[in-house]
Amino acid sequence: MSRRSRRGRSLRIAGSALALTLLLPAGLLGSAPQAPASTAVPAHFVVVGPVGDGLAQTEDSVRAVGGTVVQSWPQIGVVVASSPDPAFAATVRQQPGVEQAGASRNLAEQLPPTESTQLETLEGHAGAVGTTAADGKEPLEADQWDLPQIKADQASAISQGSKDITVGVLDYGIDPTHPDLAPNLDVSRSVSCVNEGVPDQNQDAWQPQDPTQDHGTHVSGTIAAARNGVGVAGVAPNVTLASVRVIDDGGFIYPEYAICGFIWAAEHDFDVTNNSYFVDPWFLWCDSDPDQKAAAEAVRRAVAYAQGHDVVNVVSAGNSNWDLSQPIHDTESPNNGGPTQDRQTGPECHVLPGELPGVVAVSAVGVNAVKSYYSNYGQGSISVTAPGGDARQIPDTPSANGRILSSVPGGGWGWMQGTSMAGPHAAGVAALVRSTHPDWTAQQVIGALNDQSDPLPCPEDYDGDGDGVVDAVCAGGPTGTGFYGSGLINALNAVTR
Repeated sequence: MSRRSRRGRSLRIAGSALALTLLLPAGLLGSAPQAPASTAVPAHFVVVGPVGDGLAQTEDSVRAVGGTVVQSWPQIGVVVASSPDPAFAATVRQQPGVEQAGASRNLAEQLPPTESTQLETLEGHAGAVGTTAADGKEPLEADQWDLPQIKADQASAISQGSKDITVGVLDYGIDPTHPDLAPNLDVSRSVSCVNEGVPDQNQDAWQPQDPTQDHGTHVSGTIAAARNGVGVAGVAPNVTLASVRVIDDGGFIYPEYAICGFIWAAEHDFDVTNNSYFVDPWFLWCDSDPDQKAAAEAVRRAVAYAQGHDVVNVVSAGNSNWDLSQPIHDTESPNNGGPTQDRQTGPECHVLPGELPGVVAVSAVGVNAVKSYYSNYGQGSISVTAPGGDARQIPDTPSANGRILSSVPGGGWGWMQGTSMAGPHAAGVAALVRSTHPDWTAQQVIGALNDQSDPLPCPEDYDGDGDGVVDAVCAGGPTGTGFYGSGLINALNAVTR
C-alpha cells in the first residue's frame, strides 16, 4: 500500500515508488467527523440490512427518508445510497430494515492528488522488446532480483501456471495494450467499480485513464507478465488476469468501490484477487464511530462473500512502518478533504481490507530478505512476506536498483517499491498453487502458501532507514513472525508440492 505526505494517492494505493510509508490514521478515538454546514451535491452512504429478500425493506427505508438507492447487493445485505442531507445516516438508522448506516466519504470535498508516484521508467531501454536473453530469460529479467529471491525463475522451468486460473487485480486498471500483459488479460471479465459501485464493463472505464495511473499495470506485471521475449517476467506468466478498477481518477478507493470489486470477483469465477490498497478515507476504520462501523461491516461482508465463493484474497500490509498489533496514533484521517482528526486507535480500529478475517496479509522485504524500511508489521497481523523492494538494499544487478521492476502503461517498464509490490508476488504464488492443485479450496491454498514459505529470523537492532536508531521491534525471534508471518513465499514449492 502506498502513502504520501498529506497524503494524496500514495497513501491509498499500497505501494507506488514511494519514499515514505503506508496509510496513516487521524483523529480522536471515537470522535465523529465534523459535518459540513451544507452539502451542495448528494453525499454517499453505505446502508447495511438483512441478506436476501429482506433488503427490499431497507431500500424502501432509504427512499422514505429522501435517499436514492444507487446500488444494492441483496447477496450481502448492503445498499449504496445518496442524499443531500448530511443527517441522512442518523435518520435512516432509525428506519425498519436498517441495521447500520454511515457516510462513505466523510461528507468532505475531495482533494485532488498532490504528490507524484516517483516512478522510474525504462521506456527507452535497449533490448526491452523483442529480444530474449541468451540464457532464455526475458530481456529485462536480469534486473528482476525479486524472482530468484522467491525461486520464481526455477518454478517457471516447471510450471508457468494455468490459463484456467484467474487473478483479479483490484486497482487502477490494467493497460490492455501492454505487450507483457495483453496475452493474459481477459477483457470479457474486466470491469470498473468506481461509478458508485455500479459495474461498468466498458473498456474506457476499466483501463487506466492516463500514464500516471500506473499502479495496476505495474502489479499486474509482477503477477503474470508473459514470458514472450518482451520486457519482464511475472511470477505466474501463464495465468489469466482480469482488471477490476476500484481506484477513481482522484486516487481514492471508497467502500462501495471495494465492495463491488469483491462481489464481482466472487460472481465471475476469480481464483485469486490482489488488493494493493486500503479503503479511504480512513486509514483505520473504527467500530466506535457508527459511520465507520457501517462501512467496515459492508466491506467485511463483501470479502466474506468472496471467500465463500472460494476466492483467495491477497492484501498488502501497508507502508507506514506501523506495528499493527499495537495501538496506533492516527493524525491524518480522513484523507479526502476537510479537517483531519487526532486519535489514538485501539483494537476496535482496523485497516480495510488488510486486517479482515481470512485475507492473506503481505509485508515487504528488500533484496537482503530483511523487512523493507516502510513495511507495516505486527505479530498476528502478517500472513507471509514477499519482495516489495527497498531502495536502501542494493542488489547486484545491471541497474543496481532495489525497487521492483515491472510493466507500466504505454508499453514501458519501471521501478516501484511498497507492500503494493509485495502483495502481487504472493498473489502470483497463490495462482501457481491453484494451478498445481486445481481441486483445492481457497483455505487449502492459503494453508499451503503459509506452510510452503521459508521462515526468516528477526534481524538484530532493526534500523531500516540507516539513521542509527532502532525503527521497529520484531517479535518471534528465530521465526521472525512479527515481521514476516510464516516467512518468505516460495514459488518453487508451489509447483512441486
